[in-house]
Amino acid sequence: MRKIILAILGVLTVAAAVFFGNRLVEKNQKPKPKFKKQIKTVFVQNVENKEIPIILSASGNLVAKNKIDLFSEVQGILKTSNKAFKPGTKYYRGETLLSLNSDEFYAGLQSQKSNLYNLITAIMPDLRLDYTTEFSKWENYLKSFDINKSTPKLPKFTTDKEKYFISGRGILTAYYNVKNLEVRFAKHRIKAPFSGTITEALVSPGTLVRVGQKLGEFIDPSIYEMEVSINSKFADLLKVGNAVALSNLEKTKNYSGKVVRVNGKVDQISQTIKAFIDVKHKDLKEGMFLEAYLVAKSESESIEISRKLLVDNNAVYTVKNDTVLSLVKVKPVYFGSEKVIIKGLENNDQILTQTLPGAFDGMIVKINKNK
Repeated sequence: MRKIILAILGVLTVAAAVFFGNRLVEKNQKPKPKFKKQIKTVFVQNVENKEIPIILSASGNLVAKNKIDLFSEVQGILKTSNKAFKPGTKYYRGETLLSLNSDEFYAGLQSQKSNLYNLITAIMPDLRLDYTTEFSKWENYLKSFDINKSTPKLPKFTTDKEKYFISGRGILTAYYNVKNLEVRFAKHRIKAPFSGTITEALVSPGTLVRVGQKLGEFIDPSIYEMEVSINSKFADLLKVGNAVALSNLEKTKNYSGKVVRVNGKVDQISQTIKAFIDVKHKDLKEGMFLEAYLVAKSESESIEISRKLLVDNNAVYTVKNDTVLSLVKVKPVYFGSEKVIIKGLENNDQILTQTLPGAFDGMIVKINKNK
């Protein structure tokens, strides 16, 4: 009897355990989530193939086309002048930029001129006796000789005998010594070769200027030149005289220029060719950074889109039947900084105008009809 009771209790215990176990499992089971299928909305535009000009963009700094570094070829104390030799000072062509004290040098020059005059005077009696026909021209030369003016050119020799006679008296040597000193004397005064502005001044009045010392920088602010690098594959399209549109970095001001030179050598590393552009404008300053836009050529049956829409540089997404994304192969013609010109799409194809995260070929989408 006892065994029967224990067997019944064991069966009831197992049954109770199974029952409560099933209840716990059912209680802990969560219902499967139901996902609502979402269809993304896209923005599109109809393709309209047309002729699009390829505009080469490049950038560079402005450099004054007429620009010189001022150096001293002689030594002396810098003298004061009517205009201060400082950055921003304007000078007209032929106006004195700098003047060095030349009193000592001038005295030596006058001494050499006097020596030349004396040498010619000393041969006049011999010329009157031995070279009667040549005497008058040398007499006229002495009369025109002014020690305070530039030394006149020596009379031309009529015969070799006359030339040997004059040369033997040391007159030719004395004459060219004087002319050499006159040239060096003129270098004590530096004149403006063109109208312009001082942009750098390294000396001030009273400074001892030495031979070969840099004194400053002088530019013509009326015309500038900009060097730009263009892809070598467009080298045949770069022509001297081509018009160029320029703008500042903020795109708030526009200027116009033209190509004046094209380098005949291609850079081996960057495979670019350098072009030089002239530009004039009163607002421009040396060192300004400008963007240049050169019209190279035009591509027919093409469209221009944002570079962000290009997939792997050779495909774009279009929408077929207003519902399905399709990845279409295209041919890029020209890459700009933000835009790309492509060919290979048909007119009225619907192309995305904005990037779509997670897009894939065959994806179901909905076109935004709102404009």
